[in-house]
Amino acid sequence: MPAPPADPTCVFCRVVAGTEAGHVVFEDAVTLAFLDHRPVFPGHVLVVPRRHVETLVDLADDEVGPFFLRVRLVTGAVQEAMDAHGSFVAMNNVVSQSVAHLHVHVVPRRRKDGLRGFFWPRQRYTGDEETEIAGRIAAAIRRRSA
Repeated sequence: MPAPPADPTCVFCRVVAGTEAGHVVFEDAVTLAFLDHRPVFPGHVLVVPRRHVETLVDLADDEVGPFFLRVRLVTGAVQEAMDAHGSFVAMNNVVSQSVAHLHVHVVPRRRKDGLRGFFWPRQRYTGDEETEIAGRIAAAIRRRSA
């Protein structure tokens, strides 16, 4: 009998626990990787930590490296298995995050597959805005690193 999900309201926790169906392609003590049920392209995989965390910021320091080693492993496997030219690897944090459980999308890509760069409009900085914003971000990094 499967273990109960860490968060029974979270569909990804239910997939991790085995109480919700998922086409699992990889699992170990750290992660579970399974096919996205609404793929951008066939072979689109979601890599999730087994532990319920909502965003990248919530992942413990000692979990970051092991988690992303698995993301890298799955990315190489997706590219190989799907005979892809490359991949798109991405995650959302809160905004556009359809499930509130950290997950990385690994999408196989082929040249001229119709997917155009980023999914949102690009813009340019105006005046000194770029310098001011860079300074704000650098200061926040210093505070978080202290």
